[in-house]
Amino acid sequence: MASLQEQLMKAGLADEKKAKALKKEKYKQRKQQPKGTTEVNETQLRAQQAQAEKADRDRQLNRERQQIAERKAVQAQIRQLVESNRLDRKYGETTYQFVHDKKIKKIFVDDTMLDQLSRGRLAIVCVNDSYEIVAEGVAKKIMERDENAVVVLHDRKKDDLGEDDPYAGYEIPDDLMW
Repeated sequence: MASLQEQLMKAGLADEKKAKALKKEKYKQRKQQPKGTTEVNETQLRAQQAQAEKADRDRQLNRERQQIAERKAVQAQIRQLVESNRLDRKYGETTYQFVHDKKIKKIFVDDTMLDQLSRGRLAIVCVNDSYEIVAEGVAKKIMERDENAVVVLHDRKKDDLGEDDPYAGYEIPDDLMW
């Protein structure tokens, strides 16, 4: 098999003078280099750099995809927790108002739910742009996964004043609505 140079000369694309000049130039470059150094191939360097950059981009994309998949899995877990533990509020006649995303929202609950919401025994959770009521324990499990999903959960310690309550001796009227 003939070399590329010989093939080009046979095809008439190159002549002997140019081939000899190229050979001489290559020989001179090799002689001018100090001994012990190797000739650096720029195309190989560029290819290695491009390959390294591509590997970095691929790693970054994989990280982003993994984070998105993890977020979707967490949202699915939250949805499942809410679906299996939500309380029925179809008989609710009293409105409970709360703030979510700087807007006042209201849902209908019954009187026992209203009392338990204010005492921190129940919580309001936002899932798929709808509000559901769940027990305090379920709300804490949801908060472990995503704190932003729990919209309202009052702290029990703040509500139970106990012996330090200055108004403990006063009775609250039954018809008083806040």
